[in-house]
Amino acid sequence: MAWTSILAIYFLVWVMTAFIMLPFGVRTAEESGEDVVPGQAESAPANFQPRKLIMRATIIAIVLTTLYVLNFEYGWIGIEVFDILPKPPTLESP
Repeated sequence: MAWTSILAIYFLVWVMTAFIMLPFGVRTAEESGEDVVPGQAESAPANFQPRKLIMRATIIAIVLTTLYVLNFEYGWIGIEVFDILPKPPTLESP
């Protein structure tokens, strides 16, 4: 696999991981006991920490991309693993 393909896969996995992780660990102003600023949405995060999110997404994306590339190279899990339907009957000519 070319290094550019690995980089593209890493980028896609990183973005997907970052978006999946966004709601975890975020507390609203009400949950953290802070005052709500006038005009602020009640669901707005009070303690958003982008550095922590970036670090977690980076670590998880590295692990997932490494597993994907290793599976691509060594063929641990192939399409035949997901072939759960029975084979269709063969038609014999009379």
